[in-house]
Amino acid sequence: MKGIIFTEFLNFVSELYGEDTVDDMLEESALASGGAYTSVGSYPHEEFHSLCQALEHQTQTPVRRILHDFGIRLSVTFVQKYAAFFCRCSHYFDFIESIEDYIHKEVRKLYPDAELPSFKICERTTERLVVEYTSPRRLCALAEGLFEGTALYFDKKVLVQSETCRSEDKTVRFTIDLI
Repeated sequence: MKGIIFTEFLNFVSELYGEDTVDDMLEESALASGGAYTSVGSYPHEEFHSLCQALEHQTQTPVRRILHDFGIRLSVTFVQKYAAFFCRCSHYFDFIESIEDYIHKEVRKLYPDAELPSFKICERTTERLVVEYTSPRRLCALAEGLFEGTALYFDKKVLVQSETCRSEDKTVRFTIDLI
């Protein structure tokens, strides 16, 4: 898993709960990396899950909510750091469609070893997009937050629903409706 996810997660936790919570979360997680991340490094996704579990324990906030809210926050970071990906699309649904066919191809040019989730478009109308998300990391709540946060960039209000979004699901089908 790319380091930017880890570094941004630590920033997210610091902003919401403060540095003491970050320190407690890192200590409780007992990570092989020691919690020292760089945005361009690669780290085991299990460490990310450990951090989320520790934060749940520290704050009594369910992991699903943590991941969802972090996804919204992470979308802001992606807009700031990778504006060219967003600017090339005039519509929110066009952007979501470009994730698999354009953005991930560009990411693989820079990071050939990157293990990226897949986003398969199953249906598109003017008001609805159905996307199948697949990832061995099982971060569907993070994807849901990213969908919602990205909609804000395109000045769209969306309702994102899934048949199931559980921590054990590798594949989740999302229905995104413009509202």
